[in-house]
Amino acid sequence: MLAKIFLIVTLSLAVLAQNSAAQPAGKIPRIGFLFNTPGSAPPLALSQRLRELNYFEGQNINFDYRTAEGKVDRYGQLASELVRLKVDVIVAEGTSLALVAKKATDTIPIVMTSSTDPVATGLVVSLARPGGNVTGLTSVTGELGGKLVDLLKEVVPRLSRVAILRPGGSADDLFVKETEEPARRLGVQLVSLVVKGPDKFDDAFRSMNKARSQALLMRLPGNGFYAHFKPVAELTVKNRLPSISPSPEWSEAGGLITYGSDANNRYQRAAIYVDKILKGAKPTDLPVEAPIKFELKINLKAAKQIGLTIPPNMLARADRVIR
Repeated sequence: MLAKIFLIVTLSLAVLAQNSAAQPAGKIPRIGFLFNTPGSAPPLALSQRLRELNYFEGQNINFDYRTAEGKVDRYGQLASELVRLKVDVIVAEGTSLALVAKKATDTIPIVMTSSTDPVATGLVVSLARPGGNVTGLTSVTGELGGKLVDLLKEVVPRLSRVAILRPGGSADDLFVKETEEPARRLGVQLVSLVVKGPDKFDDAFRSMNKARSQALLMRLPGNGFYAHFKPVAELTVKNRLPSISPSPEWSEAGGLITYGSDANNRYQRAAIYVDKILKGAKPTDLPVEAPIKFELKINLKAAKQIGLTIPPNMLARADRVIR
């Protein structure tokens, strides 16, 4: 009887050992999120896509979320925190945060949810072969800027001067530089206005009027300035300025036109990069992707407030019309 019990126990232990070998009890991967967007969790589209890829927070993956909420002076501190936590991957929102993350670590893989010309800004060596610890999604820079000016020209055919309200910084400077040539081809001169905070908006609009600007390209990012989009949109109405922005929140806040890459699609693609890296892929072997889906949104209420008629063919092309 004792011999039989001993045999059963021995076999049971052997099975347990076999299962342990097949599913080693390693540490749960930690994903560090370095964002500007206010909140305490990754964007829903990103976390949902991770769940679809069989990653469940608290079970087989952990999240460490850090948000600068538009405060540039916090970037370095937050990136360093994630490095000290020894996360397995850092997901960075935008060029500036990706650059800060890269400065903080050259070993932890970094996935960009978007970036302005990552080659020119030094994030990667090339789009096809990033060459370091950074990969992810890029945004079209001069091409996108030219398209934004072109759309403004479509609603204001005699447009000749466009103000760009922007945050400044290397990536932003590059965007303006690469937009100048397509704007020039359209017969449009850019009036560049760097704004560091919401207390400077009134001054910026006074400068626009002084420069005889006929429209506004809202370059301020939604992830840092979203709370202030509505007052800026109200200023465009007050000054009867047609406006456009690549930020998806702009037309929702009362701006005239939004045209830009689909944010949800970018977040979903970023989740796929995370999955590949956790499964052993190296950032240097994962090509940087350009956006494939763009959305055009038009706010007809804003158009009516500034006395502007949107061409019917543009309305027909819009993905969404806000009435």
